[in-house]
Amino acid sequence: MKRLLFGFRILVFVPLALASLGAQQEMLEISRADYAEGLRGFWLGQCIANWTGLTTEMDRVEAPFYTDADWGAADGENIWGNLGPLPVIDFYLVKEGEVWGADDDTDIEYMYQYLLEKNAVSVLSAEQIREGWLRHLWSDNYNTDGENFLWVSNENAFELMRKGMLPPETSLPENNPDYAMIDAQLTTEIFGLFAPGRPDVALRMAELPILTTAREDAKWASEFYVTMYSLAAVSEEKGGMKERVFWMAEQARKGLPAGSYVAGMYDFVKDAYDAGESWESTRDALYEAYQIGGKDGYVYKRPFDAGINFGASLVSLFYGEGDLKRTIQIGTLAGWDSDNPTATWGGLLGFMLGKSGVEEAFGGVGFSDTYFIHRTRRGFPDRTAGIEGEDTFSQMAERGVEVVDRVVLKEMGGEVSEDGRFWLVPLWK
Repeated sequence: MKRLLFGFRILVFVPLALASLGAQQEMLEISRADYAEGLRGFWLGQCIANWTGLTTEMDRVEAPFYTDADWGAADGENIWGNLGPLPVIDFYLVKEGEVWGADDDTDIEYMYQYLLEKNAVSVLSAEQIREGWLRHLWSDNYNTDGENFLWVSNENAFELMRKGMLPPETSLPENNPDYAMIDAQLTTEIFGLFAPGRPDVALRMAELPILTTAREDAKWASEFYVTMYSLAAVSEEKGGMKERVFWMAEQARKGLPAGSYVAGMYDFVKDAYDAGESWESTRDALYEAYQIGGKDGYVYKRPFDAGINFGASLVSLFYGEGDLKRTIQIGTLAGWDSDNPTATWGGLLGFMLGKSGVEEAFGGVGFSDTYFIHRTRRGFPDRTAGIEGEDTFSQMAERGVEVVDRVVLKEMGGEVSEDGRFWLVPLWK
């Protein structure tokens, strides 16, 4: 039996139901306590990356773009004439005693976890998704500033649900002209963490949430992220962080359909990385080939496109080489909707490192554990009575482990060890 760094090991297991037949099955043993630590790291890493990327969100959507030389420089205005949450391009860090604010890169994932908890299910129905969206998302005219923190495809899907439509009809092109935007990529990655080591199960859980807002290449890009998140639980034996990330990406690449522009973008960015090009030159070449040149049939419409942001995310993933801070830096400087790819990779690498590993990456900083979901959404329980904010990453992680309990038993055909310390999950082939 081989124990892996994050408390996982692979062993030969004899299920009770098959014992009389002498049948054996390879199982993945996963520590529930270690997984909770990983989920704490996921929420923390995602928030750091999300808020860091918000400083440059929509600053540069065409050449000239930011480069490494701009890190630490003054933030520029975005396409709407606004500045980000920091006056300079730098890491956004919320220390102990302060509160992390929700944003659209974390709050709908929070909602989906809550809906799985509330409904005691592993796979959400169309009716449960619609009920959750209507209960927990603001309408545009509710807040005094008219802001509901929904954009493009999410906004369209929400309005369609308000009129009575159910997913997946809410992403059909004839109903939702923004089905090719980035929305699903930043709202569904968490389903991969709910199915550790089993991307087949994760994709089944994520299918309807993805189809709530995305079709075609936008859907496939979202599935790529879900697959990587699920495979994080079985990646440790592949080596260090760089080797793990590249293996996960290679496995997820297999799910991108031949001839799709997202498959083309993956190969384009990976080939440039392998050729030793700098990340800036690869990003610029991506812009020229796809946004300007329409390579692989890609038609750029808006800077929130699933496509160009998927390509930018790959630039930060490959050139970040599994280093959390470097990946966030490159994602922040890469351009377009820069808080989205950073949040995706910050969450993934944060899970792989765990909360303590994220803090170590930033020099032992004591980060806030408190999360203010009602900055952007509504109607959730206040789980921190007497403390500013309604929830904590620690409580969110513990409830996430309970969601995985159900998935392991109901969807994977796995078991919980007799002492309650481990999951036993049939290996994915």
